[in-house]
Amino acid sequence: MKSFELMAMASPAAPGTEPDPRGQMLQMVGMFVILGVMFYFLLIRPQQKQRKEQENLLKNIKTGDKVLLNSGIYGIVSNVKEKTLMVKIADNVKVEVLKSAVGSVVQKSAEVESPASTQKPQ
Repeated sequence: MKSFELMAMASPAAPGTEPDPRGQMLQMVGMFVILGVMFYFLLIRPQQKQRKEQENLLKNIKTGDKVLLNSGIYGIVSNVKEKTLMVKIADNVKVEVLKSAVGSVVQKSAEVESPASTQKPQ
């Protein structure tokens, strides 16, 4: 039999045994608390962590870093100002962009210089 049919055949509750309204209210409040905790750990906390990482990334950008801008353009940072960066995107082509336009740092300045200096002569 289906579960609905089983519930329909169940005998109704005895007349003097109504559920306690305080218990039902506590159950509902408990469900809202659990839902709030789930939202915090699944939505709010990861977003705060990602924002912190992005702020840290923007603070640590230095001249010579290879960056990927949010527009999809790769470039090398040639000058760092308080709120903007000068990014070299081609020979003799430099653009000034906001720091917030940086999506990620592809290579740090030390990593850009080190492969050329670590090559062994043959």
